[in-house]
Amino acid sequence: MKNESLRLLAASAEHIIERVSEVILGKDRQIRLALACILARGHLLIEDLPGVGKTTLSQALARALGLESQRIQFTSDLLPSDILGVSIFDRTTGAFRFQAGPIFHQLILADEINRATPKTQSALLEAMEEHQVTVDGKSMPLPDPFFVIATQNPEDQAGTFPLPESQLDRFLMRVQLGYPAPLAERELLLGIDRREMTAVLPAALDTDRLLALQRRVLEVHVAPPLLDYVQALVARTRTQLGTRHRSAQAQV
Repeated sequence: MKNESLRLLAASAEHIIERVSEVILGKDRQIRLALACILARGHLLIEDLPGVGKTTLSQALARALGLESQRIQFTSDLLPSDILGVSIFDRTTGAFRFQAGPIFHQLILADEINRATPKTQSALLEAMEEHQVTVDGKSMPLPDPFFVIATQNPEDQAGTFPLPESQLDRFLMRVQLGYPAPLAERELLLGIDRREMTAVLPAALDTDRLLALQRRVLEVHVAPPLLDYVQALVARTRTQLGTRHRSAQAQV
């Protein structure tokens, strides 16, 4: 039964990858990583230059997975209430009524997240970690499943704010798309507009099937040598981060 369950997981994943690859050409590896991140219940950060398909990939994934999605364009004047929602006074009832913000969707596309101020970025912290938001002292659950796919431009571009470590910690994975290969680029130039293709991309899953796939991920066997390798990588990053932190302190 376990092997059959994992075969179904692999077949479903390949079907989704095939659908998204119809829109995003020549980026099989990045699509697989993005899908793996979602199946592992993680949030995804896509970092690259403008115009390489970051937003299109996010929208194609939302369509293929059958998720209710909402795009939030992050700008320097965006406020936390524009994301979470706000309480509005209702004159007919004489009480405040909460007007839910766009965060209350299954998949949030935080487009160009590093163009918003750190204060606005922090509005996502509780949502991404706890799958709930707290407004006016009241906690409200978010839909299940809930994902954030954020795109960010390179930090050396004007008008960007570096993501703080607490925000970066909320993302399970960071990927880069890069420029398309020459053959893929020629097909993009000659083919149908990617936005039109995304708009009519049929769903390969529904919410119940996606949740079932996420449960099957827990059945995947991880060999001890692979765990040893992961632990070695983690230990190495801790050592490098500690060295850089001490070096920064010494300079101060």
